[in-house]
Amino acid sequence: MMFTPGNISISDFEYSLPTDRIASHPLSKRDESKLLIYRDGEIGSDVFKNIGNYLPEGSRLVLNNTKVVSARIIFLKETGATIEVFLLEPVFPADYSVSFSSHEPVVWKCMVGNQKRWKTDTLERTVPQTDTKLKVRKSKKVSDGFEVEFSWTNTDLCFAQVVELCGEVPIPPYLNRQSEEVDKYRYQTIYAQPEGSVAAPTAGLHFTPEVFSNLKKLGITPDYITLHVGAGTFKPVKADVIINHEMHTEHFLADIDLIKGMSECDNFRVVVGTTTLRTLESLYWLGVKASQNQLCPPYFISQWEPYKTEPIPFKAAFYELWRHMEANGLETLMASTQIIIAPGYNVQTADALVTNFHQPRSTLLLLVSAFIGEQWRDVYAYALRNDFRFLSYGDSSLLFRS
Repeated sequence: MMFTPGNISISDFEYSLPTDRIASHPLSKRDESKLLIYRDGEIGSDVFKNIGNYLPEGSRLVLNNTKVVSARIIFLKETGATIEVFLLEPVFPADYSVSFSSHEPVVWKCMVGNQKRWKTDTLERTVPQTDTKLKVRKSKKVSDGFEVEFSWTNTDLCFAQVVELCGEVPIPPYLNRQSEEVDKYRYQTIYAQPEGSVAAPTAGLHFTPEVFSNLKKLGITPDYITLHVGAGTFKPVKADVIINHEMHTEHFLADIDLIKGMSECDNFRVVVGTTTLRTLESLYWLGVKASQNQLCPPYFISQWEPYKTEPIPFKAAFYELWRHMEANGLETLMASTQIIIAPGYNVQTADALVTNFHQPRSTLLLLVSAFIGEQWRDVYAYALRNDFRFLSYGDSSLLFRS
């Protein structure tokens, strides 16, 4: 790509978002949310359940099937002080699925709220609906948090069950409310499977069985990747220029069948959500590395790496990645990415993007600008004029690449 958008000012991605336009709760029906359609400079609106009317038959649809975990665990001290332990990512075992299925103590990187009141080595609480005790111990300070060991007295329970019983749904801070019962199933896509996210891939929240059924009639069936959405997705851009912003790292999985399918794909490509696009673009650049015989574990794409590398054809990159997986006996690729998709970036893996409306001055808004150019301003102005709901529980957009 050989271009770095380092001098882009984040102030260029400011807009006025009234608080009453931020959806604090989901609609009663997922697919009744509004849908903004942007194509070739034209903007229109519909409801999400009709999204199939705007997609070519036989399109390839890719979604993120990560599952949000009840990552906020509250401990109450005898003094009355509350301490919040917020799960970020597993340390030991480092594999998400292995950690969640463990019946033995596990170590996670966590954020700790009110950590100055955590003066003793161990905190303890009862696991609801059981006589099990959950104990946590801070082991060491790390960047952006602590390594915390979790142990529990009833080893018939796995860690996932303990978290589900003890934890609260980590709804976004900008909702300015406590999590409620409705969030347990509405802040989750209907196709969520592998546990690991602390934020929902919100573009997928609008999909229902009826929407999938209607898409199937058009020859559109879903493919899935898994990117575990981290707390960094809410990280504000504090730097004046993008070059000084450190992008957060997230972990993802992709099966060899998806990689092979992309290497043969001549269909129109519809990507659901910024996390899915981030994953597919990272897979593309891993394929570029494979074509240069430079791909080896741990598989990782750094923040600015794509901007300093010459691209190759889309299908060729996925073919090279598929060959690498075949040669190394990999059914699933486990990798991580720090990629930032900003204006000047040339998207390789999507022709259309389904996404919600994002916060001002956010890296997600930079991604939208990279996808449709300066027209993002027209899209957002239209959404504000026409009473669209914004952010995680808000309405959706279908953006065709400029």
